[in-house]
Amino acid sequence: MPCSCLNALVNPRRRQRLTAGGTIDSGPPLYDGEVNETLPPCPECSSELTYEMGALLVCPLCGHEWAAEAASAGEPAQDAAITDAHGSVLADGDSVTIIKDLKLKGSSTVIKVGTKVRGIRLRQGVGDHDIECRIEGVSMQLKSGVVKKA
Repeated sequence: MPCSCLNALVNPRRRQRLTAGGTIDSGPPLYDGEVNETLPPCPECSSELTYEMGALLVCPLCGHEWAAEAASAGEPAQDAAITDAHGSVLADGDSVTIIKDLKLKGSSTVIKVGTKVRGIRLRQGVGDHDIECRIEGVSMQLKSGVVKKA
């Protein structure tokens, strides 16, 4: 009689484990090629190919991982208003002022305190940099915690 590990190699859809008592326990079935219709799409790229990995949901296209509880709670992160460092609600097209010196990544330049930025665009649900703007002709992203509404 062949050993259980050989059986698992011959039939890859049948996963078997050896328990402490020496008996063979069949685990959950492996992926059967069918798409699960109950999982929500990816919030980053809207892909329908999401799958569960433990307590997380994972998108195979963009690699985004998120908690299954947040997706099933029905509270999208986009409903939350974006506020500045002092709690004022920001909107697209607002003007803001930088409240902290910001060193640009990959450069020796610094954006000074008091720099005024006009015509901001809000990006909701995309990491912690939730403001897009142009400063001195360079397009960049800022955190809302380093600006105040002008």
